[in-house]
Amino acid sequence: MSKKNFTGGLNSLLGDNNEKPKRGRPKTQFKEITKSSQEGTKEKETRATFIVNEELLDKLKALAYWERQLIKEVVDKALQDAVNKYEKKNGDIKPIPKK
Repeated sequence: MSKKNFTGGLNSLLGDNNEKPKRGRPKTQFKEITKSSQEGTKEKETRATFIVNEELLDKLKALAYWERQLIKEVVDKALQDAVNKYEKKNGDIKPIPKK
């Protein structure tokens, strides 16, 4: 009489199904990623790192909280306002020349 091998466990009896059902909304955005800083971002967005005064950051976080916005939305609006103000005073900003 031969020995039986039960090392496979229940998976060997039921079949190995490691696929999990996908959750959430299906991906509808197909963005061409040219830099690693764009991974996980929306169209026309990129990731950037800045050094910010701690008190200013606390105020930005509080502003985002009270306005029920994301911090990135508050920062985006502030940067857009600064660019608009500069362009109104000095004209369009010229792009940096490529070497």
